Amino acid sequence: MKKNDFEAIELGKGAVRVYDLGAARLHAYQTNDPLADEVFVVERGGRGFVIELPCFRDNIAELEAYVRGQDIAVEGIVAAYHMAGGSFMPGTPVYSTGEAEAYGHEGGGKALVDGFAAAFGEAFDASVAQVTNLVEGDELELAGVCMRLVRNADAFDLELPELGAAYLHMLGHDCHSIVAGPAHADAQIAQLQGLVEAGIDLILTSHYTPEDLKDARTKIAYLEELKRLAAASTTAEGFKAAVDARFPSYGGANYLDMTAGFFFA
Repeated sequence: MKKNDFEAIELGKGAVRVYDLGAARLHAYQTNDPLADEVFVVERGGRGFVIELPCFRDNIAELEAYVRGQDIAVEGIVAAYHMAGGSFMPGTPVYSTGEAEAYGHEGGGKALVDGFAAAFGEAFDASVAQVTNLVEGDELELAGVCMRLVRNADAFDLELPELGAAYLHMLGHDCHSIVAGPAHADAQIAQLQGLVEAGIDLILTSHYTPEDLKDARTKIAYLEELKRLAAASTTAEGFKAAVDARFPSYGGANYLDMTAGFFFA
C-alpha cells in the first residue's frame, strides 16, 4: 500500500515521511502542531515546490532547515487553504487563485487566522502570505511536475496525475472534518468518488497523514451517514450526539461542532 511505503525521518518537533513516487519524491511534513497541520514538499531532480505553509514559528524554522539540508531548490509555494505563516521561505514565489487569495486575506481563512493568533499568541505566525503569482487557468507546472487545480468556493484542491496523487484540504478516515451542509457533503462525495474511479492511491490533506483509496471509500460512507443522521435530527446537539454514538472513536470534535453549526444554522 503506497501510503505505508515511506522512509521516516524524525525531526526535533515534527517528522517527515519521504515517498518515492518514481517521477518525483514527496516529503510529507507532519508538524505536530496544535492544529495537526501537514505541509508537503514535492522534489524532482533537486528542484521542488511546497504545498501549503507551516504556521507555527518553530515549524517554519524546522521545515526551512530540512529543505536546506535536503538541498532542494524550491521554485514556489502553492497556497490554497493555509496562508498563515507568511514569514516562511521569504522571497519564494507564492502561487494561488483569486478565490483562495480572497479566502486567506479577507474571508473565512483570515477569520480562522485571527482566531488562532488570539489562541496561540506569538508562537503562531499570523502574517498572511502575499500571493505573487495568480493562477488564471486550471493547470500549473512547477519543478517539472504538472498539477491540475480543482477550484471550489473557498480555494482549490490539486491533482498530480503523473504522481498518482491528489491534495485535498481535509479527509481523515477516522476523524471528523468540516462539512458545510448537505450540498457540501454531496460535493465531497462526488470528488472522492472521482478519485476512486481514477485510481488515485495517495491522497494528501492538510490535517492528516497521507491516505489511500480505502480511506476515501471510508470517508464516502461517513459522509453519507452524516447526511442521514442530520436528516433524522432536529437540533445541533441531537445531531452531534447521534454522530458521536455512530462514530465513537473519531477525533476532531471541534470539526464536528463546526459541521453541526452548518447543518443547523
